[in-house]
Amino acid sequence: MQLTTVESSMIHAAGYDAEGRELEVVFNSGKVYRYRDVDEDVFEELLDAESKGRYMQAHVIGVYPYRRTKG
Repeated sequence: MQLTTVESSMIHAAGYDAEGRELEVVFNSGKVYRYRDVDEDVFEELLDAESKGRYMQAHVIGVYPYRRTKG
């Protein structure tokens, strides 16, 4: 999965696996999470969001099942 570095006080990078419908997020803390069953438009909206952290809190965290993969 290719990760895109973003400017955010909360998130370092994000990537999307279209085949597996997984969103991977690398937080500035070093923790890495994979969110399952995520539509690609959610990933695109995250990258386009003015505040990546606010978008994550409103549209991803607590909405999609996840697993921590690192950190």
